[in-house]
Amino acid sequence: MRTTPHARATAGIALHHGSVRVLKTAVIGCGKIADSHVEQVRAIGAAEIVAACDREPLMAEQLAQRWDIPGQFTDALEMLRTTRPDVVHIATPPDSHVALATMALEHGCHVFVEKPFALTAADAATILDAAARAGRRVSVNYLYNFERPALELQRLLADGKLGRVVHLESHYGYNLAGDYGVAVLGDPEHWVHRLPGKLFHNVLDHVLAKIAPFVDDDFTLQATAFRLRADSGNPVLDAMADELRFTIKGGNGVTASGTVSAHARPAAHSLRVAGTIDTVELDYAARTLVRSARQSQPSAIGRLFPPFVQARQFRRNAWRNVADFGRSKSHYFQCMRVLLARFYGAIDGRDEDPVAPAQILRVCRMIDAIVEQTRSPA
Repeated sequence: MRTTPHARATAGIALHHGSVRVLKTAVIGCGKIADSHVEQVRAIGAAEIVAACDREPLMAEQLAQRWDIPGQFTDALEMLRTTRPDVVHIATPPDSHVALATMALEHGCHVFVEKPFALTAADAATILDAAARAGRRVSVNYLYNFERPALELQRLLADGKLGRVVHLESHYGYNLAGDYGVAVLGDPEHWVHRLPGKLFHNVLDHVLAKIAPFVDDDFTLQATAFRLRADSGNPVLDAMADELRFTIKGGNGVTASGTVSAHARPAAHSLRVAGTIDTVELDYAARTLVRSARQSQPSAIGRLFPPFVQARQFRRNAWRNVADFGRSKSHYFQCMRVLLARFYGAIDGRDEDPVAPAQILRVCRMIDAIVEQTRSPA
């Protein structure tokens, strides 16, 4: 463990900027995603980052140096006792989330967890129950639910513009030649191989978190997984599927389907929401939301107009994206900034939980069901 004089001086006290109380935040896990946590917490101005903690001393030291964080630790318990943070961000592999989250909660901290929230629904319930006992907030980085098209979808739903939702289609693609794929396929010891759902487990939240708010807990799920890539000769890698399809039916009658694909191009990141009044299609990569084309005029003439109507919608989306760019709101983690602003607002009592505990648990239960049905790839 290493601390600076500033870290010792601020241990155990709340920081204040003028008359505004600023929470103290610590980050456990100093890998690539930790930089985004630090950057977005600082951007919303709700907290001071007081400590970086990682079992690898160099990782903690480098994160602290990049962001001028005063405290550097290799032991999470020592960090909690020394700096006494108000909020802890956990950005470690998910098999450590239960132990770290419950430890932080027992020390009176609010907790923000990287996805996957936990390995199983039982583990998720352990964290959520600990938060309820401690009277502390817990959230998870379901950032894409706070992307601009997703926020627009929430407004349309609240205004009744779509009617009752009856079906959703969620698609997520990734490139095995990209950073994520190369890291996982190039290292049979990578932590992703410890996940019950292997390659899918680390991305399923992006698909299911969009569905979970609409489907109740009394759902049934069917899933199939298979491998399209060629044999590698490594039994660990060859046992891992790279394509997933699933369907869900809620007890409330809402249905959903999902696709996770390593091979479909372009790699999709989309959601289609069908309601009794209207249907919308969201593209998270392009940051667009458009209403589905409909023929409002009779016969062949009627087929001329829908493309122009949709073109106008895409043009409107394009100008909104330009406006966001001009306001510095088009960066990749803008949606995470919105999520964290709401999480810290909930801590202060100004907002509701941005991701309800019931939704977190529902996503984990869906992942459990997919893992159970896809353990042996076809």
